[in-house]
Amino acid sequence: MLNNKTILVTGGTGSFGHHFVNYALKNYVPKKIIIYSRDEFKQFIMENEYKGYSDILRFFIGDVRDEGRLKRAMNGVDYVIHAAALKQVPACEYNPIEAIKTNVNGAINVINASLDTGVKKVVALSTDKSVNPVNLYGGTKLVSDKLFISANSYSGANGTRFSVVRYGNVAGSRGSVIPYFKDIIDNGGSELPITDYRMTRFWISLEQGVELVIKALEKSYGGEVFISKIPSFHITDLARAMLPECNLLETGIREGEKLHEIMITKEDSIRTYEYEKNYIIYPHFDWWNESMLIKGGRPVTAGFEYSSGTNKEWLDVEELKIRLKADVHITSRNLNECDSN
Repeated sequence: MLNNKTILVTGGTGSFGHHFVNYALKNYVPKKIIIYSRDEFKQFIMENEYKGYSDILRFFIGDVRDEGRLKRAMNGVDYVIHAAALKQVPACEYNPIEAIKTNVNGAINVINASLDTGVKKVVALSTDKSVNPVNLYGGTKLVSDKLFISANSYSGANGTRFSVVRYGNVAGSRGSVIPYFKDIIDNGGSELPITDYRMTRFWISLEQGVELVIKALEKSYGGEVFISKIPSFHITDLARAMLPECNLLETGIREGEKLHEIMITKEDSIRTYEYEKNYIIYPHFDWWNESMLIKGGRPVTAGFEYSSGTNKEWLDVEELKIRLKADVHITSRNLNECDSN
């Protein structure tokens, strides 16, 4: 899929970008991978990590707020993966205009630059927080998703194809609960804060996230939202898996935080198809028709909802320990079973 292709990754120095580069270099022979981001120091570090691939990797300093720079960077690019965003919920709440400039205006710039430079396919990374959003970050990503889906109506029959990949917090990614707990544990803490004991989340590894993006690049006709079929876990079980002897302190749910991650709403069920390893929400526009359905799927039942709280597949404490070692390379302190306070 990526052999002899030129791929640009916005926000490419982040967790996803690092893993995408590893995955692409291991499984394909790309012509060029362009890392597009605004942090020169992170680019310097990443460039040193991949010294042996200077013939493939390129590093472009640039911001998605700058459409002109995007156009220059996208010259000759086949595929764009849009991973750049302001993602921290509290930061977006405190700096709403900045969040809009990056997450909404940046999406518009990526769309326009892709259309104007003849990019073949664009995959935009989304989040569960864009579904029934309760915070500004989710609101900006909802708008971004809508923009990328609707962009297909601008591209014409043979133009750029835009699709979206949606998942929650990736296991071990920056800003997620795992490194937060790990930092407490590494500093000798014996108490892990839980905002609400009922809270659940989906588990998706970085590799699964990359594989879903590759699938979207390979399969999409334009306008689809791809969602992986993945297990759920209780945050309390994650805490016990990481620190078996811990005490749990319920601190109260934070502003803009949800009890459960929702990937597909009941309203979306009428346009959702189930596949072996994922779901796809199809668009509802005049330019889309059933000939664009990807083969191998079947419609979900009316009223279906894909939520971490009602999921059929769950990870218990022991399974979480295995995944922490395999996906995040974290080993818990295997002492006594912890008790909740």
